[in-house]
Amino acid sequence: MVERANKTANFRLVVLDGRAYLETYEKSFQTRDVFTLWGILQLLRRYPGKVPDLDMMFDCVDWPVIKASDYQGPHAPKPPPLFRYCGDDQTLDIVFPDWSYWGWVETNIKPWEKLLAELNEGNKRVGWMDREPYAYWKGNPQVAEKRMELLKCNVSEKHDWNARVYAQDWVKESQQGYKQSSLASQCIHRYKIYIEGSAWSVSEKYILACDSVTLMKINADPLNLLLIGAMDTRARYKPTIPPNAVELCSETMACPAEGLVKKFMFDSMVMGPSDVNPCSMPPAFEPFALEQYLDRKLYSIKQVEKWEQKYRDVVQDQRS
Repeated sequence: MVERANKTANFRLVVLDGRAYLETYEKSFQTRDVFTLWGILQLLRRYPGKVPDLDMMFDCVDWPVIKASDYQGPHAPKPPPLFRYCGDDQTLDIVFPDWSYWGWVETNIKPWEKLLAELNEGNKRVGWMDREPYAYWKGNPQVAEKRMELLKCNVSEKHDWNARVYAQDWVKESQQGYKQSSLASQCIHRYKIYIEGSAWSVSEKYILACDSVTLMKINADPLNLLLIGAMDTRARYKPTIPPNAVELCSETMACPAEGLVKKFMFDSMVMGPSDVNPCSMPPAFEPFALEQYLDRKLYSIKQVEKWEQKYRDVVQDQRS
Protein backbone atom coordinates (compact mmCIF):
# COMPACT_ATOMS: atom_id res chain seq x y z
CA MET A 1 0.00 0.00 0.00
CA VAL A 2 2.82 2.42 0.83
CA GLU A 3 4.80 1.58 -2.29
CA ARG A 4 1.81 2.31 -4.56
CA ALA A 5 2.22 5.99 -3.61
CA ASN A 6 5.56 6.25 -5.40
CA LYS A 7 3.90 7.07 -8.74
CA THR A 8 4.15 10.79 -7.97
CA ALA A 9 6.24 10.89 -4.78
CA ASN A 10 9.48 12.86 -4.67
CA PHE A 11 10.92 10.80 -1.84
CA ARG A 12 10.28 8.10 0.73
CA LEU A 13 11.35 8.72 4.29
CA VAL A 14 11.52 6.00 6.93
CA VAL A 15 11.94 6.80 10.62
CA LEU A 16 13.04 3.69 12.48
CA ASP A 17 14.13 3.70 16.12
CA GLY A 18 14.59 7.47 16.02
CA ARG A 19 16.83 7.51 12.92
CA ALA A 20 15.85 8.77 9.46
CA TYR A 21 16.47 7.04 6.12
CA LEU A 22 15.82 8.63 2.74
CA GLU A 23 15.10 7.15 -0.67
CA THR A 24 14.88 9.83 -3.38
CA TYR A 25 12.81 9.37 -6.55
CA GLU A 26 12.74 12.83 -8.13
CA LYS A 27 14.06 16.28 -7.20
CA SER A 28 11.32 18.67 -6.18
CA PHE A 29 10.68 22.19 -7.41
CA GLN A 30 13.14 24.58 -5.76
CA THR A 31 14.18 23.44 -2.24
CA ARG A 32 10.80 22.15 -1.06
CA ASP A 33 12.11 18.65 -0.46
CA VAL A 34 15.27 19.88 1.29
CA PHE A 35 13.44 21.91 3.92
CA THR A 36 10.65 19.37 4.37
CA LEU A 37 13.28 16.77 5.25
CA TRP A 38 15.09 19.33 7.39
CA GLY A 39 11.92 19.93 9.40
CA ILE A 40 11.52 16.22 10.11
CA LEU A 41 15.14 15.98 11.25
CA GLN A 42 14.56 18.88 13.66
CA LEU A 43 11.56 17.01 15.08
CA LEU A 44 13.83 14.05 15.78
CA ARG A 45 16.33 16.36 17.51
CA ARG A 46 13.67 18.08 19.60
CA TYR A 47 12.02 14.85 20.80
CA PRO A 48 14.68 12.11 20.72
CA GLY A 49 13.21 8.68 21.31
CA LYS A 50 9.63 9.98 21.19
CA VAL A 51 8.94 10.05 17.45
CA PRO A 52 7.21 6.80 16.44
CA ASP A 53 8.40 4.68 13.54
CA LEU A 54 7.15 6.08 10.27
CA ASP A 55 7.14 5.15 6.59
CA MET A 56 6.06 8.11 4.46
CA MET A 57 5.84 8.80 0.74
CA PHE A 58 5.97 12.53 0.08
CA ASP A 59 4.85 14.50 -2.97
CA CYS A 60 6.11 18.11 -3.02
CA VAL A 61 3.78 19.27 -5.83
CA ASP A 62 0.87 21.51 -4.81
CA TRP A 63 -2.24 19.69 -5.96
CA PRO A 64 -3.53 16.56 -4.16
CA VAL A 65 -3.78 13.50 -6.42
CA ILE A 66 -5.31 10.62 -4.40
CA LYS A 67 -8.94 10.89 -5.52
CA ALA A 68 -11.42 9.64 -2.93
CA SER A 69 -13.77 8.46 -5.69
CA ASP A 70 -11.19 5.84 -6.77
CA TYR A 71 -11.32 4.13 -3.37
CA GLN A 72 -15.03 3.84 -2.62
CA GLY A 73 -17.11 0.69 -2.36
CA PRO A 74 -16.65 -2.65 -0.58
CA HIS A 75 -14.14 -4.02 -3.12
CA ALA A 76 -12.11 -0.87 -3.64
CA PRO A 77 -8.37 -1.00 -2.85
CA LYS A 78 -6.92 0.82 0.13
CA PRO A 79 -5.74 4.33 -0.78
CA PRO A 80 -1.95 4.74 -0.80
CA PRO A 81 -0.79 7.01 2.05
CA LEU A 82 0.77 10.00 0.30
CA PHE A 83 1.85 13.11 2.20
CA ARG A 84 1.77 16.63 0.72
CA TYR A 85 1.20 20.26 1.70
CA CYS A 86 -2.57 20.56 1.10
CA GLY A 87 -5.74 18.59 0.49
CA ASP A 88 -9.46 19.00 -0.11
CA ASP A 89 -12.77 17.22 0.35
CA GLN A 90 -12.38 15.17 -2.84
CA THR A 91 -8.95 13.73 -2.11
CA LEU A 92 -7.25 11.55 0.50
CA ASP A 93 -3.70 12.94 0.47
CA ILE A 94 -2.35 13.36 4.02
CA VAL A 95 -1.62 16.98 4.88
CA PHE A 96 1.78 17.96 6.30
CA PRO A 97 3.21 21.39 7.29
CA ASP A 98 4.72 23.11 4.27
CA TRP A 99 8.47 23.50 3.79
CA SER A 100 8.50 27.26 4.34
CA TYR A 101 8.16 26.82 8.12
CA TRP A 102 11.90 26.09 7.97
CA GLY A 103 12.67 28.71 5.31
CA TRP A 104 11.91 29.48 1.67
CA VAL A 105 15.28 30.28 0.16
CA GLU A 106 14.03 31.27 -3.29
CA THR A 107 11.95 34.14 -1.86
CA ASN A 108 14.25 34.98 1.07
CA ILE A 109 11.49 34.10 3.58
CA LYS A 110 13.13 33.21 6.88
CA PRO A 111 12.29 30.23 9.12
CA TRP A 112 8.98 30.67 10.91
CA GLU A 113 10.27 31.10 14.45
CA LYS A 114 12.57 33.97 13.49
CA LEU A 115 10.10 35.52 11.06
CA LEU A 116 7.26 35.40 13.59
CA ALA A 117 9.33 37.50 16.00
CA GLU A 118 9.82 40.09 13.22
CA LEU A 119 6.09 40.05 12.40
CA ASN A 120 5.25 40.64 16.05
CA GLU A 121 7.57 43.64 16.06
CA GLY A 122 5.96 44.89 12.87
CA ASN A 123 2.53 44.61 14.46
CA LYS A 124 3.61 46.86 17.33
CA ARG A 125 4.74 49.70 15.06
CA VAL A 126 1.26 50.67 13.89
CA GLY A 127 -1.95 50.09 15.86
CA TRP A 128 -4.94 48.78 13.97
CA MET A 129 -6.88 52.07 13.98
CA ASP A 130 -3.83 53.92 12.65
CA ARG A 131 -3.25 51.51 9.78
CA GLU A 132 -4.12 52.32 6.18
CA PRO A 133 -7.84 51.58 5.67
CA TYR A 134 -7.35 49.38 2.63
CA ALA A 135 -7.36 45.71 1.74
CA TYR A 136 -3.78 44.76 0.81
CA TRP A 137 -2.34 41.92 -1.23
CA LYS A 138 1.05 41.43 -2.83
CA GLY A 139 2.21 38.30 -4.60
CA ASN A 140 2.83 36.49 -7.86
CA PRO A 141 -0.36 36.71 -9.96
CA GLN A 142 0.98 34.51 -12.76
CA VAL A 143 0.37 31.24 -10.92
CA ALA A 144 -3.45 31.42 -10.97
CA GLU A 145 -6.21 33.02 -13.03
CA LYS A 146 -8.05 34.10 -9.87
CA ARG A 147 -5.03 36.17 -8.88
CA MET A 148 -5.03 37.86 -12.28
CA GLU A 149 -8.69 38.69 -11.66
CA LEU A 150 -7.80 40.14 -8.26
CA LEU A 151 -5.51 42.69 -9.90
CA LYS A 152 -8.61 44.25 -11.51
CA CYS A 153 -9.70 45.34 -8.01
CA ASN A 154 -6.82 47.78 -7.74
CA VAL A 155 -7.40 51.51 -7.71
CA SER A 156 -7.85 53.07 -11.16
CA GLU A 157 -8.94 56.39 -12.67
CA LYS A 158 -12.58 55.22 -12.64
CA HIS A 159 -12.87 53.15 -9.46
CA ASP A 160 -11.41 52.85 -6.00
CA TRP A 161 -12.45 49.57 -4.42
CA ASN A 162 -10.43 50.39 -1.28
CA ALA A 163 -7.98 47.68 -2.28
CA ARG A 164 -4.25 48.00 -2.82
CA VAL A 165 -3.09 45.04 -4.89
CA TYR A 166 0.45 44.58 -6.18
CA ALA A 167 2.11 42.08 -8.51
CA GLN A 168 5.39 40.68 -7.19
CA ASP A 169 8.17 39.97 -9.69
CA TRP A 170 10.36 37.55 -7.74
CA VAL A 171 13.11 37.50 -10.37
CA LYS A 172 13.47 41.27 -10.24
CA GLU A 173 13.13 41.24 -6.46
CA SER A 174 15.96 38.71 -6.06
CA GLN A 175 18.20 40.84 -8.26
CA GLN A 176 17.51 43.89 -6.05
CA GLY A 177 18.17 42.09 -2.78
CA TYR A 178 14.56 41.53 -1.66
CA LYS A 179 14.26 45.14 -0.52
CA GLN A 180 10.53 45.38 -1.38
CA SER A 181 9.34 42.04 0.03
CA SER A 182 9.84 42.31 3.78
CA LEU A 183 6.79 40.63 5.31
CA ALA A 184 7.23 42.41 8.64
CA SER A 185 6.88 45.79 6.91
CA GLN A 186 3.54 44.81 5.33
CA CYS A 187 1.54 44.88 8.60
CA ILE A 188 0.40 48.46 8.00
CA HIS A 189 -3.05 47.82 6.48
CA ARG A 190 -6.26 47.16 8.37
CA TYR A 191 -7.20 44.39 5.97
CA LYS A 192 -5.12 41.69 4.30
CA ILE A 193 -6.32 39.55 1.39
CA TYR A 194 -5.59 35.84 1.24
CA ILE A 195 -6.01 34.17 -2.14
CA GLU A 196 -4.87 30.75 -3.26
CA GLY A 197 -2.11 30.24 -5.78
CA SER A 198 -2.13 27.24 -8.10
CA ALA A 199 -3.44 25.39 -5.04
CA TRP A 200 -3.28 26.77 -1.49
CA SER A 201 -0.68 29.41 -0.63
CA VAL A 202 2.01 29.42 2.05
CA SER A 203 1.24 33.12 2.52
CA GLU A 204 -1.77 32.31 4.69
CA LYS A 205 0.21 32.07 7.93
CA TYR A 206 2.11 35.30 7.23
CA ILE A 207 -1.12 37.18 6.48
CA LEU A 208 -2.86 35.91 9.63
CA ALA A 209 0.18 36.82 11.74
CA CYS A 210 -0.20 40.51 10.81
CA ASP A 211 -3.17 40.99 13.16
CA SER A 212 -5.15 42.61 10.37
CA VAL A 213 -8.64 41.53 9.37
CA THR A 214 -8.06 38.73 6.87
CA LEU A 215 -10.31 38.59 3.82
CA MET A 216 -10.53 35.16 2.23
CA LYS A 217 -12.92 32.98 0.28
CA ILE A 218 -14.91 30.98 2.84
CA ASN A 219 -15.10 27.84 0.72
CA ALA A 220 -11.53 27.82 -0.54
CA ASP A 221 -10.83 24.60 -2.44
CA PRO A 222 -7.37 23.44 -1.30
CA LEU A 223 -7.05 23.18 2.48
CA ASN A 224 -3.82 23.57 4.39
CA LEU A 225 -4.66 21.75 7.61
CA LEU A 226 -2.51 19.81 10.03
CA LEU A 227 -3.07 16.11 10.41
CA ILE A 228 -4.92 15.38 13.67
CA GLY A 229 -5.05 11.61 13.71
CA ALA A 230 -4.14 8.36 11.98
CA MET A 231 -5.75 4.96 11.53
CA ASP A 232 -5.05 2.31 14.13
CA THR A 233 -3.69 -0.02 11.43
CA ARG A 234 -0.77 2.40 10.85
CA ALA A 235 0.21 2.10 14.52
CA ARG A 236 0.76 -1.67 14.11
CA TYR A 237 2.86 -1.33 10.95
CA LYS A 238 6.60 -1.82 11.37
CA PRO A 239 8.50 -0.11 8.54
CA THR A 240 11.68 -1.45 7.02
CA ILE A 241 14.54 0.52 5.50
CA PRO A 242 14.28 0.61 1.67
CA PRO A 243 17.30 -1.01 -0.04
CA ASN A 244 18.30 2.23 -1.80
CA ALA A 245 17.80 4.50 1.20
CA VAL A 246 20.58 6.45 2.87
CA GLU A 247 20.63 7.59 6.49
CA LEU A 248 19.88 11.25 6.97
CA CYS A 249 20.87 13.55 9.82
CA SER A 250 21.09 17.29 10.42
CA GLU A 251 24.87 17.42 10.14
CA THR A 252 25.00 15.65 6.76
CA MET A 253 22.46 18.14 5.39
CA ALA A 254 23.68 21.39 6.95
CA CYS A 255 27.47 21.05 6.70
CA PRO A 256 27.78 20.79 2.88
CA ALA A 257 24.99 23.35 2.27
CA GLU A 258 25.82 26.82 1.00
CA GLY A 259 24.41 30.34 0.97
CA LEU A 260 20.89 30.96 2.23
CA VAL A 261 20.20 27.23 2.44
CA LYS A 262 22.96 26.87 5.03
CA LYS A 263 21.92 30.05 6.85
CA PHE A 264 18.26 29.05 7.11
CA MET A 265 19.22 25.57 8.28
CA PHE A 266 21.37 26.92 11.10
CA ASP A 267 18.71 29.53 11.95
CA SER A 268 16.09 26.80 12.36
CA MET A 269 18.27 24.06 13.83
CA VAL A 270 17.09 22.56 17.12
CA MET A 271 20.03 22.93 19.49
CA GLY A 272 18.92 20.42 22.08
CA PRO A 273 16.06 18.19 23.23
CA SER A 274 12.89 19.80 24.50
CA ASP A 275 12.34 19.66 28.26
CA VAL A 276 8.56 19.44 27.74
CA ASN A 277 6.46 16.88 25.92
CA PRO A 278 4.92 17.61 22.52
CA CYS A 279 1.50 19.23 22.54
CA SER A 280 -1.39 16.83 23.02
CA MET A 281 -3.73 16.49 20.07
CA PRO A 282 -7.50 16.66 20.60
CA PRO A 283 -9.42 13.40 20.18
CA ALA A 284 -11.04 12.66 16.83
CA PHE A 285 -14.62 13.81 16.26
CA GLU A 286 -17.43 11.47 17.22
CA PRO A 287 -19.81 10.98 14.24
CA PHE A 288 -22.53 13.20 15.74
CA ALA A 289 -20.08 15.98 16.67
CA LEU A 290 -18.54 15.87 13.19
CA GLU A 291 -21.99 16.12 11.62
CA GLN A 292 -22.77 19.15 13.80
CA TYR A 293 -19.50 20.81 12.82
CA LEU A 294 -20.13 20.25 9.11
CA ASP A 295 -23.70 21.58 9.45
CA ARG A 296 -22.42 24.77 11.12
CA LYS A 297 -19.81 25.20 8.41
CA LEU A 298 -22.41 24.75 5.64
CA TYR A 299 -24.79 27.20 7.36
CA SER A 300 -22.04 29.83 7.62
CA ILE A 301 -21.13 29.44 3.95
CA LYS A 302 -24.76 29.76 2.83
CA GLN A 303 -25.23 32.82 5.04
CA VAL A 304 -22.25 34.59 3.45
CA GLU A 305 -23.49 33.58 -0.01
CA LYS A 306 -26.85 35.21 0.78
CA TRP A 307 -25.08 38.43 1.80
CA GLU A 308 -23.05 38.35 -1.41
CA GLN A 309 -26.18 37.89 -3.53
CA LYS A 310 -27.95 40.68 -1.67
CA TYR A 311 -25.00 42.98 -2.41
CA ARG A 312 -25.05 42.00 -6.10
CA ASP A 313 -28.77 42.78 -6.28
CA VAL A 314 -28.22 46.21 -4.73
CA VAL A 315 -25.42 46.99 -7.19
CA GLN A 316 -27.55 45.80 -10.09
CA ASP A 317 -30.47 47.97 -8.99
CA GLN A 318 -28.19 51.00 -8.74
CA ARG A 319 -26.85 50.42 -12.25
CA SER A 320 -30.30 49.98 -13.75
